[in-house]
Amino acid sequence: MFNRLGRLGRYFTTASAQPKVPAPAMSLPSTVEALAIPRNGGVELIEKLTLPFPEPQPGNIVIKVDYAGVNFIDTYYRTGLYKYPSFPAILGKESAGTIVALPTDPNVLDDPGYKLQNFKIGDKVAADCLGSYATYISVAPKYVYPIPSSLSTRVAAAAALQGFTAVTFTEEAYPVKKGDVILVHTVAGGLGLLFAQLIKAKGATVIGTTSTPEKVELAKKHGADHVILYPVEDTVQRVLELTNGEGVDAIFDGVGKDTFDNNFKMIKRKGTIVSVGNASGPVEPFSILRLGAKNIKLLRPAMFNYIYTIEEAAHYGQELFGKVDSGELKINIFKEYPFTAEGAAQAHSDLVGGKSTGKLLIKVNPDVE
Repeated sequence: MFNRLGRLGRYFTTASAQPKVPAPAMSLPSTVEALAIPRNGGVELIEKLTLPFPEPQPGNIVIKVDYAGVNFIDTYYRTGLYKYPSFPAILGKESAGTIVALPTDPNVLDDPGYKLQNFKIGDKVAADCLGSYATYISVAPKYVYPIPSSLSTRVAAAAALQGFTAVTFTEEAYPVKKGDVILVHTVAGGLGLLFAQLIKAKGATVIGTTSTPEKVELAKKHGADHVILYPVEDTVQRVLELTNGEGVDAIFDGVGKDTFDNNFKMIKRKGTIVSVGNASGPVEPFSILRLGAKNIKLLRPAMFNYIYTIEEAAHYGQELFGKVDSGELKINIFKEYPFTAEGAAQAHSDLVGGKSTGKLLIKVNPDVE
């Protein structure tokens, strides 16, 4: 059993081998608890394990996790759409908590980018790394983001991945500008609500799609100008009516397979389609010649390639958490789930079943408010 579980230690290390160093002076536990899967499959495979605490790597920051965010990407890894390097594998990719150990590698400590973040033991931070459904994680500094002391780790965990995605995609994938008309699919979800707020704040018009009248009202409260109830309305027809037949300047589409073809009918000439996710499954192969009909731009970006360096992490971290802390960007938390196999299974089921609005969280640390 020890050997089998010990392989999970790779999720607490960087990809490259690093020399061993003495453990930090601060006392750390001998074990961690984590929610993991033995192989790809359904939510019934999720189990809670007690694992040996892996030796902290000299280039990494060790974080005691308070909350883990639940995202569609977690389900992609669980089902096998995205690949884990080995099994068993700890679930999750987003968390927030407190720094309990800092790097000891002089090359890291002397790096200007690392100094820019001014990390200290006891600081509250958010993190983006595989294996976040765990009581402790060890993360390379460029994937760790300081949060204001006035912001809770609960809100930070709810804001991090979806917030970074929304901020970077509306600034870099398609730089939204005043006067644009933007379509956001599933606008009442956690990511959609953030897109709506950011797009509206830039002076653009937000058209959204959602599934229930309750979600329509929620989306409008978060900045959506027009919300299409897609189970009973013709989305293409409504978008063309709202845009006088021209179509929208850009589409942010987290649905994937089910909405992809219709995007070409709703985008205007020289418009941009940003494929954000695969909630209904991955987009099937298509002919690139389709783009030429309207000179359409199509992107399938990954957030981590916009926040690739520690300098980019510092820039976008300050921007995102500054907006959240000031109230400019409101974080809608749908529900907290217990740090159990059953809790994680229910969270995944609620997310993919379309039962949620806003963000889903797993409360890892029972002692935090």
